[in-house]
Amino acid sequence: MICILLVAGHGTLLEEQIKNDTSGLYRHLSGIPKALLPGLGGKKILDFWWEIVNTRQLFSEVYLVTNADKFKHYERWATANNFPVENIINDGTTTYEKRLGAVADLELAIQSRHLQDDIMVIAGDMLCADQKFDIAQVLRFFKMRGGELAIYYEMENDEETTSRGIVEVCPDTHRIIKFYEKPVAGTTNSRLASVVFYCLRKDTLPTIGEFLHLKENANDRVLGKYLQWLINEVNVSVNGMKLPTGFQLIGQVGLSDYTKWLAHYATKYHETYGKSITHRSYARIGIVGNPSDGFHGKTIAMTIANFWAEVTLTESQTLELLPHPLNDPTRFGSLQDLYYISRKEGYFGGLRLLQATCKKFYQFCSKEGIALTKQNFTLQYDTNIPRQVGLAGSSAIVTATLKCLMDFYNLTDQDLPKPRQANFVLDVESDELFITAGLQDRVVQVYEGLIYMDFSKDLMDKQGYGNYVSMDMSCIPHFWLAYLGDPSDSGMIHSNVRQRWLNGDPEVVAAMKMFADLTDKAKEALEKRNWETLVHLMNQNFDLRRQLYSDECLGEGNLKMVKIAREFGSAVKFPGSGGAVTGLCLNPDNMVALKRALQEAGCVFCHIVPFDPSKSNES
Repeated sequence: MICILLVAGHGTLLEEQIKNDTSGLYRHLSGIPKALLPGLGGKKILDFWWEIVNTRQLFSEVYLVTNADKFKHYERWATANNFPVENIINDGTTTYEKRLGAVADLELAIQSRHLQDDIMVIAGDMLCADQKFDIAQVLRFFKMRGGELAIYYEMENDEETTSRGIVEVCPDTHRIIKFYEKPVAGTTNSRLASVVFYCLRKDTLPTIGEFLHLKENANDRVLGKYLQWLINEVNVSVNGMKLPTGFQLIGQVGLSDYTKWLAHYATKYHETYGKSITHRSYARIGIVGNPSDGFHGKTIAMTIANFWAEVTLTESQTLELLPHPLNDPTRFGSLQDLYYISRKEGYFGGLRLLQATCKKFYQFCSKEGIALTKQNFTLQYDTNIPRQVGLAGSSAIVTATLKCLMDFYNLTDQDLPKPRQANFVLDVESDELFITAGLQDRVVQVYEGLIYMDFSKDLMDKQGYGNYVSMDMSCIPHFWLAYLGDPSDSGMIHSNVRQRWLNGDPEVVAAMKMFADLTDKAKEALEKRNWETLVHLMNQNFDLRRQLYSDECLGEGNLKMVKIAREFGSAVKFPGSGGAVTGLCLNPDNMVALKRALQEAGCVFCHIVPFDPSKSNES
């Protein structure tokens, strides 16, 4: 791979305004080429790009194309920065009127140096907001995807699309569908701006000469118009890769815009450096329909404010995952102490969840063409979600970690939409950690609140996720929750049901359809505030589950809690996989007696506090 830096522009507006500035603040910059103007972090703009590409492992050669008017400036810069002077190419022009155009300058470099390799071309006068940009990720994506590659970013609110090359990108294939060079307003709704940062395969280089043959005017010989022609007319496959950062072409702005963007990017950098990012994800209760979420069924679940997992990410010199003092123990009082802790809480804490999420996040971004900055961080977590009682404690940690990573690397819900976030969390647990689970918990923890979920096979096959609907939480009934103090006897909930379902067992298939039917009826009952019907449906849900899984699989402790609840006329069912029960008791006196009975049986009891995201500052 060969890199070509283009800095051959003439007499721009910015240079003219610096020359004519009467304040005296910019007198020392008069006559300096735009690429050698100050950038971020005390570096010249070109210094940044030279540091980025000055890697022999990635580029066999780096060339710089300039004009005769500014050649001496770049020659001095080269000797001061260990850039090979012999790799500076002079296009021979001295005025704007005689300019060749960026595409012709690129062709000059290719022909004069007899280049026969893949090429990366970058505008060396481009101000980049991200000073920790990892160019190796761009090259990996270019080689992995095949085809040409164009870098793009999402424009900020005050940027005009009429001043940029705008791309429309297929979210599934990452191929650029359309390229609009400085489109008039209303041409496209896209705000994805392409910049002069492309990777071209050596087999595509002859198209540059073809384009120049068609375009004799220097005004048309700009790289944006070349890409527009290549994509829209020649139908060459060009992939898009998003950088979650901002760019400004200094040659296209005046002095006020240059100083504004320089200050803006510097402020953003200082505001984010060393900043801690914290996200919470909440436990959930399955109200109706579970466990059919893993079997193309339907469910309704709700996040609860009683229990949560919290993850904090702080930028640091090295990447570090901090173990939790209680959940990731490495020191014990005695062998007996180790035995009881392991028996009650298992062998796996939250540290593996942090690590697996980070691994999967990097893998996702690499595959999806999202270039991440070279920033390290420290991750730590805390949680009060009881372990091994089926309240989605593991997925809460993964979900909170994902939210932190997305914030840290400036990813939005457009980069990773919420339905895919839920899939991502499930993939972390199932692919990386071999945890058997369905989508319900991940969906409700990503969306938060009271969520109706349809996982019908047709939907899942067509779009890769289900239909998820947020429901009104303004008048939720008073659910309760109880869980085992010692969850070691919570049963082997999933048993052989999954294998039976895969084998097409009629009983299992019919049961999953019935779970879905109960869910639709429960949705209607919730919307109509018909709590008596909801009580009946929740009980039916448990009875169906018991029939399908058998008492042996459900576990003696779980069945005991169910028995106690029913003695007091309460609806009762599993909120998750087992170890806890949730219910709805409409008789206040019975509710008091039920609470006492469960506590006397050694259970932990609490009244559910719904978590409504519309009333919270936490996103």
